[in-house]
Amino acid sequence: MSERRVQLDADEQNRLFQEARAGSHQTNAESGHHHDSGDESADETGVVSRGIPGGDEPAAAADSGKFIFRELELTHLRIDDVPALRLDRFKSLQRLSFRQNLIPKIRGLGALTSLKDLDLYDNRFSKIEGLENLTELTSLDLSFNGIRHIKDIAHLVKLTDLYFVSNKITVIENLSTLANITNLELGSNRIRVIENLGSLVNLEQLWLGKNKITKLQNLSALKKLKILSIQSNRLTVIEGLEELESLEEIYLSHNGIEMIQGLEHNTRLTTVDVSNNKVSKLENLGHLKHLEELWASNNMLESFEDFESELKDNCPKLSTVYAEGNPLQTNNFPTYRLKMKIMLPQLKQIDAQIIRP
Repeated sequence: MSERRVQLDADEQNRLFQEARAGSHQTNAESGHHHDSGDESADETGVVSRGIPGGDEPAAAADSGKFIFRELELTHLRIDDVPALRLDRFKSLQRLSFRQNLIPKIRGLGALTSLKDLDLYDNRFSKIEGLENLTELTSLDLSFNGIRHIKDIAHLVKLTDLYFVSNKITVIENLSTLANITNLELGSNRIRVIENLGSLVNLEQLWLGKNKITKLQNLSALKKLKILSIQSNRLTVIEGLEELESLEEIYLSHNGIEMIQGLEHNTRLTTVDVSNNKVSKLENLGHLKHLEELWASNNMLESFEDFESELKDNCPKLSTVYAEGNPLQTNNFPTYRLKMKIMLPQLKQIDAQIIRP
């Protein structure tokens, strides 16, 4: 029998969920138990068409071949019991999304050994578990839950993308075996120290915004890092970036930085964000020949001349500058844009406004 790969649209995926739930309600009724899922649209009789709850995988008419499900998206459906869905019928799944549900524990996924992308964003679990058999995963999103510790993922060595945004993590730990990760997101947690990243030699993107980090450190092993975001922390000095020669974008806004420095070896930078800090002088940027965007809003910058001397001839690719909210703008409101345009004729955008030819 020939196989056909199918990707369900939203209506079909929702129907699959409803029918699978109907089947689980029937099983619970026959065993004398009732699971209240909060889903009032399920068929109370448990009668299911098209063979969805039965067999190894859902089957169509005999003459149309066998359906092979590769992707399943079950978003915002108030799911709170994954085992009740009997996902072991869909062993060929490669992408599974349970975004914005009510899942209290990670369970019922053990049979999905072909899974490559698992999205559990915005649920209600606080512990990483139930992933023992998912060794083919390349992307795992556990953001917006209540996780306190990074653990029990050391065996997921094929991961390239790992997301822990908005949890309750205090320590970066237990990542030493995950050398294939290229994108790590740890924003909106409770991290105080950058540590235990030395084995992530292929990391290209590191997102640490909105934590409690006071110092840039322990980054020297990340030779391939291209994007570093550490906005909304407690930094006062730009430092510890000497080995990051591949760095292309750095985001340092909403800290307590008083001086632009420490970027001498980061000559590939195209974007520098130092907005919402305490910087009083524009300096130490002239060596960035590839700089395209400078975000420096809401600091203490007063001199147009500093912009000209630092950027006009040294940064020919510069196209965008954000400088609003500085004294040079607030004290010169009528002429601010004109002066900036004259000082930096290569600009195509000043703040949020495109410069017209």
